[in-house]
Amino acid sequence: MYCLQWLLPVLLIPKPINADLFHYAFLILHLLSFFLEKKPCTICSIIFLTAVCLICYSCWDSCIFWSCRS
Repeated sequence: MYCLQWLLPVLLIPKPINADLFHYAFLILHLLSFFLEKKPCTICSIIFLTAVCLICYSCWDSCIFWSCRS
């Protein structure tokens, strides 16, 4: 679970008010490069992807990839 400590801060990055394409592209490229370079274990990857899916699905406006307006 050592690799999970490098993934969890990504969920805590505050989303800017005017989130533009560069913010989303930076996060996606950061995650992609992390997964290619560090090669986290399967359990950590599943835990992180589940947390991202739950946060984005709950629509608390804290999703790091898109803003959820109801």
